[in-house]
Amino acid sequence: MFGSSIPISGAKEVIQEPLTKPRPVLDPDLEVSEKTYAKTDSHVYVHCYFQNEWKDALVRIWKTSFLIDQATGLKSALLHAENISIAPVWTLIADNRTHDFLLIFEGLPNSCTQFDFIEEISQPGGFCVRNIPRNQQDVYHVDV
Repeated sequence: MFGSSIPISGAKEVIQEPLTKPRPVLDPDLEVSEKTYAKTDSHVYVHCYFQNEWKDALVRIWKTSFLIDQATGLKSALLHAENISIAPVWTLIADNRTHDFLLIFEGLPNSCTQFDFIEEISQPGGFCVRNIPRNQQDVYHVDV
């Protein structure tokens, strides 16, 4: 039996060295890098501007709104919304005014250079802003 000793009658007890696992050898020439598709721990802030050209316009945001990395298709989920209602509730917009609201999303993948803001809903009229170039601050201003 490995890693233990069994006394034999009339014999001295033999103590064996415990088994040790060999340590992995790291190749110093191999560069370790983080996965480029991993999401950052930060948040993405999207300031939206809705120009109301109608009378009694209503807006809302659905929880199924995402930022979608164009290269990987990975989605960053909506975490928080300010100055706009979450569906099914509506927000009334004053006539001929620009209504601004803030959306906060999960961080985008580190490798993301361009993304889309898509409201995935089962009816027409969802917000859609395509080809938003990524910036270092992850703060954006878009017209919706």
